[in-house]
Amino acid sequence: MNITISGHHLEVTPAIREHISNKLERIVRHFDQVIDIAVILTVDKLKEKDKRHKVDINLHVPGKDIHVESMAHDLYAAIDLLIDKLDRQVIKHKDKIQDHKHEPMKYQPEQAVDSAAAA
Repeated sequence: MNITISGHHLEVTPAIREHISNKLERIVRHFDQVIDIAVILTVDKLKEKDKRHKVDINLHVPGKDIHVESMAHDLYAAIDLLIDKLDRQVIKHKDKIQDHKHEPMKYQPEQAVDSAAAA
């Protein structure tokens, strides 16, 4: 698993990098087939008081690319919101992959096949 963390108008400190890595362990615990993760941290400085922190993540898993973004006034709050959204999407994707509730035609009972042939 490759993790790429980059910042736009923001220096990525070791503390931020460590916080993101710790949060991403939760994602890998739920779905271990993650190939690549790209995290982009952005600060929009509208005014000095109104700083918006935006966090984008692109998660590459077999068969799908998952993109999530979140905004908050605090960078750590934006990261926490992002991980919550990403966790829900990863669990949803995992459930779709492992969903086996439909029986194939060759394993259905003989009665259903015979009655369908008679009609």
